[in-house]
Formats: sequence, C-alpha cells, structure tokens
Amino acid sequence: MQPDRFMPPQGASLSRAIAQDLQETGISEVAMTVFGDRDVVPLWFGEGDLVTPDFVREAAAKGLAAGETFYTWQRGLPELRAALAAYTERLYGIQCGPERITVTTGGMQAILLCCQLLLDPGDNIVIVSPIWPNISSATKLVRGEPRYVALDRSRDGVFSLDLQKVFDAVDERTRAIFVNSPGNPTGWTMTSEQQRLLLDYARPRGLWIMADEVYARLIYDRPVAPSFLDHAGPDDALLVLNSFSKPWAMTGWRIGWLTHPASLGEQMAKLVQINTSGIPAFLQRGAIAAVEKGEDFIAHMVERCRAGRELVFQRLSANPRVTIARPQAAFYNFFSVDGVDDTMAFCKKLAKDYKVGLAPGEAFAAGGQGNIRLCFASGAERLSKGLDRIEAAIKAL
Repeated sequence: MQPDRFMPPQGASLSRAIAQDLQETGISEVAMTVFGDRDVVPLWFGEGDLVTPDFVREAAAKGLAAGETFYTWQRGLPELRAALAAYTERLYGIQCGPERITVTTGGMQAILLCCQLLLDPGDNIVIVSPIWPNISSATKLVRGEPRYVALDRSRDGVFSLDLQKVFDAVDERTRAIFVNSPGNPTGWTMTSEQQRLLLDYARPRGLWIMADEVYARLIYDRPVAPSFLDHAGPDDALLVLNSFSKPWAMTGWRIGWLTHPASLGEQMAKLVQINTSGIPAFLQRGAIAAVEKGEDFIAHMVERCRAGRELVFQRLSANPRVTIARPQAAFYNFFSVDGVDDTMAFCKKLAKDYKVGLAPGEAFAAGGQGNIRLCFASGAERLSKGLDRIEAAIKAL
C-alpha cells in the first residue's frame, strides 16, 4: 500500500478520512441486526456469563469508598505495576521489574499504543490471521498497512503456522510482526520453538514482535501458554500485550497491560497521557486483587471453558456437514458448515430467525472466510440452548 492511498477527499482532514474509511467489525454488523432482543442467545462476543468475582469487585469498591477518584499515575498505580511484574516472574521464571510494565485501558488500547509507537505512514505490520479485527483497524488508523499471513488448516480443522510465509511477507516497510497466541478466533497456539525462531529472525532485521497473549492462561494442557518472554531478553524489541478481561472475567473493566523494554517507559507514559490520562485508581485496586488472589478463579474458569469446549465439540462434530476441532486454548470454536460460504449472511439469519448470535468468519481477515466463531465461555444451559438453535438452522439448509 502506497502512502498516497491515504490522501483525503478535497476539503476533508486526513484523520477524518481515515476514520470514515474504517469498517464496522463483522461481529457488530451481525449484532446490530437484533440489538436489544433479549431472546437471542449471545455466543458472538468474547465473554461468558460469569460476573467478575466478588473479591475483585470488593477491592474496587473499597478504593471508590476511600475517595480514589482523582487523576493517577499515567502508567498505572505503582502497586499494580509491581503486582504485574511479580505475576510475570511467577509465570515465566524470568526477571521483570515494574519499570517494564505499563497499564492500559484494556487490550485494545495496548494495541493502539503499540501502533502509535512503531508506525509511520506507509509502514506495515505482518499479522498472523485469522485475527480479532481491531489490530487491523488500529494499524489503518495510524496510516499503516495490515499485511496478513493466514494459518494453514488441515482437513479435520486443525490450524498451524508456516513460519516461512511470515518471513516472505516482510519487506523494507515492515516494522513489526503481530502474533496472537493463543489465538482469537482459532484457539491456535504457537509453539515455543516457533517463538524462538521468530525472535531469531526479527532481531538482526530490527523488527518488533507484538505478541498478543491475552488468552495465555486459558489453555487446556498446561498452566500457561508458551510466551515470547520465555526467550526474549529485557531489551529485545518485544511488546507483550495482555488484559484482565478474559482470565478474570473483567471484560467491562477495560484494564490491560504491556510488558516492554524499560527504555520505552517515558514514551509509553506520554502516549497514555495523550490517549486517556490513565485508568481510574479504584478500578486498579480490583486489578491488584485479581493478580494477587485470582489463581483459584482462573482454574475455575479454565475448567468451565473446558466443559464448554467439549459440549460444543460433541454436539457439532456429530453433524457430517460441520468441520470442527477442539481448540488448543482460548474459548472459541472456529468451524465451517458445508454449503455455507457467506457466513455473514448465515450469521445474520441465525440471529434474526433462530435467535442465536455467532460471529462470521469474514470479520477475522485472511483465513477467516467460510468459518463461524462460537464463544463457549458460558455455562452448559446457555450453550445447549444456542446449540439447539444452531443445529436447527443447519438442518434447514
């Protein structure tokens, strides 16, 4: 993509032209067709039906009651950054001081901050896909180019990555490689060896790795997914994006964090100041409680999602028209239905006529077409009701 692609219409500002060019996500496009209909079983968004645990909400309430309603540290409360540094050290057995942590307004802002930090107009990010669409929008918003490398998929629905395709997509305007592992929407998880090889490739070329590890704790065969932090030094060109939303059921809190080289601290503080001026202190008290007291809740969440994964797999795999596999991690099934090519139209029909909400594969960039995403983070009753309706829709094809 050439820089002149971004020239605005005559009389329009550049930023407004870019904003007008951004597309609504496919998930939202489906959801808005039945917005407000309480009869719809909502399996389209990346959240379940559990509220945030009591001990997290109580910690936030105490902070609010104590009057923590003023401006606060740009990069997060020192106590929260220290808690996140200790959490990182426990998980990965590495040294990670709080100077390497910046608290963000959710994982989405973490992505946008990284794009603002790294990209000049016309630069590109190589993105492993299918992928949650917001990295694409954030890249375009700063006048960069998202460049996709699709995962391969076997006949039985298992996803894998050919690293050579990633290397082949890099050119002189590439500034970063974006990897979401464990992945949304596929549940694919990058191996530790591939992470090492990608770091080895990026270092001599001056490329940054943007590692979205939001689903690191939602994995079904180990306590935590492989991380680029397992192989990187403290000064490597690595930005690890994380969030409280998924493992601690805190989607509405909008709190995430970045792990980055300590040398970027001042730049991160400036970007946070410009974008949001930080996160309410009382909410950060809840985040501290999640990190320090939340291991039992994470274990419960994993087992709940494991049960949901099995229920969805058993029900849908019994249909010969469905291609589906058990995902390695995260809480999504990304499956296809024989005879359904336009998944946007199919998901709109599901929402309107069958009262069940799923996400169309077209929303997830290259490799997503022809697939459908279902979030299985809910309890068995909600999932079973949704599956009944999905099966009826497939039967009617």
